Amino acid sequence: MANEKLSQEKAYRIMLKGYPDVLDIKQMCEILGISLKTGYGLIQENKIECLKVGRSYRIPKPFLLSYLRIGASSDSQ
Repeated sequence: MANEKLSQEKAYRIMLKGYPDVLDIKQMCEILGISLKTGYGLIQENKIECLKVGRSYRIPKPFLLSYLRIGASSDSQ
């Protein structure tokens, strides 16, 4: 079971279970274990897609999962 690939749907349901479907920047940083400054940097560099609502950023869970998948594959190359 450890070698099974985790589908994006399963990851969505299991990994981020305690979080709302649309995250704010603080929640995103908490999940990733990074500082707010680093989180804002990732957004400004367009590494993590987001929605801008007024003056704040909102990150739907699928956008965060896409970043994690892309980040993992580019680091291993």
